[in-house]
Amino acid sequence: MSSQPYRHPSLYVRQTQARGRGVFSKTGLKAGTVLEVAPVIVMSSKERLHIDQTVLHDYIFEWGERSLQCAMALGWVPLFNHKVGSNCAYEMDFKKAIIRVLTVVDVKADEELFINYNGDPDSTKKVWFKTK
Repeated sequence: MSSQPYRHPSLYVRQTQARGRGVFSKTGLKAGTVLEVAPVIVMSSKERLHIDQTVLHDYIFEWGERSLQCAMALGWVPLFNHKVGSNCAYEMDFKKAIIRVLTVVDVKADEELFINYNGDPDSTKKVWFKTK
């Protein structure tokens, strides 16, 4: 996996009716398309206690082999909305301190791109906010 920052040229951000901003693609994309490779800022569990008291809590990822740290992804990763049965997934590379987002199914032009915040596109595990 490349560790150089990258964003697919067809991506764009726009307001959605129900979820605030979201990430979309101007073109159709095949399953397995890399959408973004984003560096992360890794923080300790002690620092997370402070972050959890702010709006940034909703945008961080648990980080590390035992999830003892957290990370803030740079780029557009924080703008991907959550959905069970998502059309994208993310992969974390702890050594390179990056997150990679890729499609897991073919997507149509102008379709919103979703990740499942639990890591598995089909996970039904509850998240910390009310879902639509």
